[in-house]
Amino acid sequence: MRSAEEVDQEANSSLLLKKAGDLTQEPKEFSISMKRSLSLVCMLASGLGVSALAQAGAATTSDPAPSAPAASAAAAAGPTKIAVIAFQAAVGRTNEGQRDIADLQKKFEPKQQQLKALNDEVDSLKKRLQAGGDKLSDTERATLTKSIDDKQKVLQRQAEDAQNDFQSEMGETFNQLAQKVGEVMTAYAQQNGYSLVLDASAQQSPVLWANQSTDITQVIIQAYNTKSGVPAPANVPSAPAPARTAPKTTPPASH
Repeated sequence: MRSAEEVDQEANSSLLLKKAGDLTQEPKEFSISMKRSLSLVCMLASGLGVSALAQAGAATTSDPAPSAPAASAAAAAGPTKIAVIAFQAAVGRTNEGQRDIADLQKKFEPKQQQLKALNDEVDSLKKRLQAGGDKLSDTERATLTKSIDDKQKVLQRQAEDAQNDFQSEMGETFNQLAQKVGEVMTAYAQQNGYSLVLDASAQQSPVLWANQSTDITQVIIQAYNTKSGVPAPANVPSAPAPARTAPKTTPPASH
């Protein structure tokens, strides 16, 4: 029968893997592993999944309000044109975004392997402790227990540092690219007579429904790829069609 201390150690190990972003696991496809986080960023299933990136995307999409004469001219010309974009998805699915994400993943692979090796070492010591049972002396049991505890603390600290470094670099990478994509989006909106562009990927997006014809996500991705001249990464699958910008359609209330 396992002691309460062993149960606590096992629980701590499980919690550690979650806090570490499950960096010791193979990717799903960025508990969340570093590679899984990167995969999610590539696929953009949830707008990059990092709060700093979401804030960067929201900040970049803001466009100065048009001057009064310009607004009056637009009103006189006809109905207001509004576009919708999944901005975070657009940034991450550009050729440059996919390339930068792949480079960042490669940069953190050695740290991931280092954390995996340390985690394997902790698991091996735990198995020795469990297999030893009553055969271990009190001194041997205490030594093993202390070694497990010390290594788990090191693993947790290093995993948290790695995850913080990864998120920081990902945020910086996204910010730089988002600014450039935002400039392309603004130019496209002005050239095509749009008075307003709404970000459907923002956490507090006001978009409840939008006609698919108003979605300019893929158009902006293509426009930025043309401007940047960065080729599509050979080892990255083609980006799926943009998700519909409308999460749901609310039926009219019955009278």
